[in-house]
Amino acid sequence: MSIRILLRDQPNRAIALVTSTHALIFRHSPSTVAADADRVRSLTSLPSIQSRTSIDLQSPPRCMVAFTDLDSVDIDDYRTVSPLPVRGTLGLITINSYVFLCVVTGSTKVATVRPGETVEKILGVEFHCLNSADFDIHALNNDFDPYAADYGQNAGRREAPMEHPCTELQKLLGNGSFYYSTDFDLTNRLQDRSVFAKYSMIMSDFPPRSTPASTFDADHLDDSYLWNSYMIKPLVKFRSQLLAHKREALDASRILTSAIRGFVLTMTIPISSSPIQTTKTGLPSTLTLVSRLSCRRAGTRFNSRGIDDDGNVANSVESETIYWSPSGLCFSYAQVRGSVPVFWEQAPGLIPGQQKITITRSKEGTQPAFDKHFQDLEQAYGAIHVINLLSESKPGEAELTALYRHGVRHSSLNQVGGKHLQDHQLLQETEFDFHAETKENGYEAASMIRHLIEHSADGFAYYLAEESDDPPISSDKHGHGGRSVVVLQQEGVFRTNCLDCLDRTNLIQTIISQMAIESFLSHRSERARSDFWMRHSSLWADNGDALSRIYAGTGALKSSFTRSGKMSFAGAIADARKSATRLYINNFADKNRQNTMDILLGRLVGQAPVYLYDPINEYVNAEVNKRSADYSSSKTIKLWVGSFNLNGRTNGIEEDLSAWLCPRSDPDQQPDIVAVGFQEIVELSPQQIMNSDPSRKQDWEKAVKKTLNSHARKIGSENYVLLRSGQLVGAALCIFVRASALRDIKNVEGSVKKTGLSGMAGNKGAVAIRMDYANTQICFVTAHLAAGFANYDERNKDYHTIHHGLRFQRDRSIDDHDAVIFFGDFNYRIGMSAERVKSLLNAGQLEMLYENDQLNIQMVAGLTFPHYSEARITFMPTYKFDLGNDRYDTSEKARIPAWTDRILRKGNNLRQTEYAIAPLRFSDHRPVYGLFDCTVSIIDESIREALSRRIFEKRRAEIGGTVVNARTDDTDDEDLIGYDSIEPGLPPASSDRKKWWLENSQPARSTVKAPMRNSIPNPNRPSNPWKYTEEPDWVTVPRTNSNRSESYQSSASVSTSSSGGRTTANNRIVAGSRKLPPPFVASPARKEISIEPSRALTQSLQRQNSVSSTTSQTSNSKTAPPVGKKPSHLVVAKTGSSVHIVSSAGENEGSRGVVKVPVRGRSMAEVQTSFPPPPGSGSESTDGTANSSRSASYHDQNRSIRTQVPPPPPPQPRRGGVTARKAVAADNAEEIAPALPARPMDLLGDDNHDIKGWEALKPL
Repeated sequence: MSIRILLRDQPNRAIALVTSTHALIFRHSPSTVAADADRVRSLTSLPSIQSRTSIDLQSPPRCMVAFTDLDSVDIDDYRTVSPLPVRGTLGLITINSYVFLCVVTGSTKVATVRPGETVEKILGVEFHCLNSADFDIHALNNDFDPYAADYGQNAGRREAPMEHPCTELQKLLGNGSFYYSTDFDLTNRLQDRSVFAKYSMIMSDFPPRSTPASTFDADHLDDSYLWNSYMIKPLVKFRSQLLAHKREALDASRILTSAIRGFVLTMTIPISSSPIQTTKTGLPSTLTLVSRLSCRRAGTRFNSRGIDDDGNVANSVESETIYWSPSGLCFSYAQVRGSVPVFWEQAPGLIPGQQKITITRSKEGTQPAFDKHFQDLEQAYGAIHVINLLSESKPGEAELTALYRHGVRHSSLNQVGGKHLQDHQLLQETEFDFHAETKENGYEAASMIRHLIEHSADGFAYYLAEESDDPPISSDKHGHGGRSVVVLQQEGVFRTNCLDCLDRTNLIQTIISQMAIESFLSHRSERARSDFWMRHSSLWADNGDALSRIYAGTGALKSSFTRSGKMSFAGAIADARKSATRLYINNFADKNRQNTMDILLGRLVGQAPVYLYDPINEYVNAEVNKRSADYSSSKTIKLWVGSFNLNGRTNGIEEDLSAWLCPRSDPDQQPDIVAVGFQEIVELSPQQIMNSDPSRKQDWEKAVKKTLNSHARKIGSENYVLLRSGQLVGAALCIFVRASALRDIKNVEGSVKKTGLSGMAGNKGAVAIRMDYANTQICFVTAHLAAGFANYDERNKDYHTIHHGLRFQRDRSIDDHDAVIFFGDFNYRIGMSAERVKSLLNAGQLEMLYENDQLNIQMVAGLTFPHYSEARITFMPTYKFDLGNDRYDTSEKARIPAWTDRILRKGNNLRQTEYAIAPLRFSDHRPVYGLFDCTVSIIDESIREALSRRIFEKRRAEIGGTVVNARTDDTDDEDLIGYDSIEPGLPPASSDRKKWWLENSQPARSTVKAPMRNSIPNPNRPSNPWKYTEEPDWVTVPRTNSNRSESYQSSASVSTSSSGGRTTANNRIVAGSRKLPPPFVASPARKEISIEPSRALTQSLQRQNSVSSTTSQTSNSKTAPPVGKKPSHLVVAKTGSSVHIVSSAGENEGSRGVVKVPVRGRSMAEVQTSFPPPPGSGSESTDGTANSSRSASYHDQNRSIRTQVPPPPPPQPRRGGVTARKAVAADNAEEIAPALPARPMDLLGDDNHDIKGWEALKPL
């Protein structure tokens, strides 16, 4: 089924993957950073525990997706993005806040496992940006002008095209190591697929191996081998929420693609070479090899070694040999490889064979992860037989073998019933020193492994299925033949390893695969020919090269022997060349390769996933976050942290360290984690500062462990195990934990940072170890900073170098943790003389000394350790003492006593309970220690997932399924589906289509009431309600007496005629020049509001008293609505109108001027306008008299003024002049339009008018 990729730019950018019947549409939806950051926090950890200060909480890019019938999409708005055909999509990914859709555009068929089950190798992919047009392919191509290339004066000034941020990902996915299939689930081996296929066959009417719904069986994909799991996960989740028929249509479209990494190839076996002869069809048989590389602990050679706390190992590969015969037989045999399952690392180096192996965790600390690894293997394959090919003569490999042996002997798989019967062990081990066995007799001697494992090989058997002539389980409407019947299943697996799990491992696995095929053929009394085995060997040689290029950067060594069965001189030269190439790649290129893989798998710290938004899930996430108490809890663990500068001494190893390591004897107060930091563990000689000697660190590890466990046994507490340790020349960090705490700890990593000699030497620097304790991230850092009294600037620089340069895996920094404890010999001194310091010490003036402490001064100034805290110091300075006693330095140098050894903390979940020193006198420093209570969060993911599903199903039942509207997707109203008010009493969320302030299309109405009868809003109060002012909100305005108001209302009442016109007191009708809608009537009663005219209004009216106006005759037309009131200084006096300005005191003393104006919905209004005259006028009282007296004085000066002012006429037609007015008069001869006042120039009227009599108003 062909797939096209289309793009629409407006109104919202959208990308559509279109088949002949359906379309999958992606649309980016901008959202606020704050809201999305809150969602990130809610989805990652509890808010109360989230206390990091510098973690970059990127808002997850917000996208909408819809899967709909092609008929419901208007594809005319879309244009073609790429001319290349699309084979499927690998998913969505974010790079630098851009959202990209990854599609497969180039592939080639490399395998046919069985008829109808093909595998494609990915050769090319494209990334299309969903939220920006900067990276559109057509834009980059169209910007190029071939006629302007390299000619003219502007040559070379052309801006380089913007580099695509997915370039490295595009290279990785297109390098030929990724494979996919649209016909079957490539992530599972044939034996596991047979179970799922049987279920699919029962539930479907389609015949076996041709069921469209099984093309993308997302429900059974093995995430361990699904390399695009991070990118495809949002789409898989979207698929699971579709209705059944929509989900089947999406699967049948083959848009979603599952990809593995490793090696897949099929070789066709001619009938003449086939080990099983058949005359039924005359078709050739096939031999296929499928190797699936795990993505759980993916990485390059020196960046990914050993095991992690989840039981995942580096370079873990499942290899499956499949033989299919036209007779209906299908044979499958699986085996696995993987790194030695202990915690170890290996640093790259330019000298072959000199890369040092470092064990990073003790045997006891390794056992839980070791057991988890083999429990997972046992659950997937059954019994396990380990083949260890490490050398016994190389120290590093021999140490790994010893740890491996210890793990197997103490494995939980061999402790069932307390018996150790050799024949019933689920985990067995065979140690085969490959180099020693093949040293004299060549690689041919590797076949000796057959005799060591043949017993297990016979017991493990193999998978075999045979096509039966019986009809299938479901009714065969399509007329196909019988069904596949499982004859035999594989019951165990061989796990092979060497150091890299490449060259030696691949050779041994070739032999094991050959043994399995020979066993299968012997049971059928068949035998394969030599050309068949040549094809088999060639397959495995290609497999070794492919896996080696992924992990080490070059093809496999010894591949010439695997391919041909003998080692030639040319093969030896090729191996030497490959070794040299590996050295270069591992030292200079692997870091970038590792970073690209981490981006693909979504493992970089702060990398935001693509968020496919739909309103139901948004509601579910919010509700789940509100109910965090149902699935999360917290507990307090105790931490002991100590630092000791040993001054290169070893005589303290045999001393009792309990005064330092075990300050408390209460069993309930024993720490869960013990972090021990050492400085100058070796003498910092010129020979030592460039290399680390681990023997001294190991001696101190044993001494600390011995002390801790001796004290634990004494008080009846549990023992401690070494979790991990690290060393940088003289600085060392050792982490011990209670044995019961190991199940809560995972993702333990270590890192170092040199600061000596500008980062070249390790005499100064830091060692750090981080871990996840439940759902809380904890980091310990011990450091040794620059020495010297006046070198505090250098120490500040050392801190910043460590803070910015120390990185863990996936670019995780120190600040990317919930709790950080930074301790060690910081070398900050006290800025006073030795005599002064000692005198203050004798006087007990520690506070004065602390005020002059360099670290305290630099922290207060913000120059070092920002956001860190230190407990109050109540102990004597820790440096420098004479050896063996408590006297400060009495040598010639007479160094000033100082608190050089410190413990700092950062994190809201940390509380320090003790800060002290211990009386150990074999060094010139005193060891310092601190006790902490650390609150950690614990989230039960199973309960959280069950709660999420319940809320989702309930919400979907309430409002139904919702997706993006394919036709009207120009707004974000989908966001608001099903949303209620967030708080009682508040309105629900509003949108472009629904606004809470518009109820039934009516404006909002205020319910604010005046506090008193005569109160009105204060006009002098600023419009900005947050601006400070002394003006009150309300002011009281005195009203006129009721007699005057009533008499005025009776003399100037207004009635409404039956014809709809408005009748004035003079029985004249004012009508507009055009018919308008009737006025809005708020209530049947008409009221009048009295206002007092201001001086400016009165004077303006006096100047305009001579201006004449026209009146209209009575008309039967409907009365025009009242016009909005103009500013008072623009009102023109007209005779015969219904509005009167009364300026005299009138018949009643104390009466005020009244302006009668028509009010919307009312006949007349009397509004009091007794505003005081401007300051400085002669009528203003200086003794603060009432407004009424000011108004009376004001009215005495204007007794003679009595003007009648009409309301402004309705607006005239904007264009047309006299012609328009004549047309109106012709239609209705009795209706005369009121003329506008003459203006100096009427741009919209007739030019023949003689405009006179206007006068510009001047400000008073």
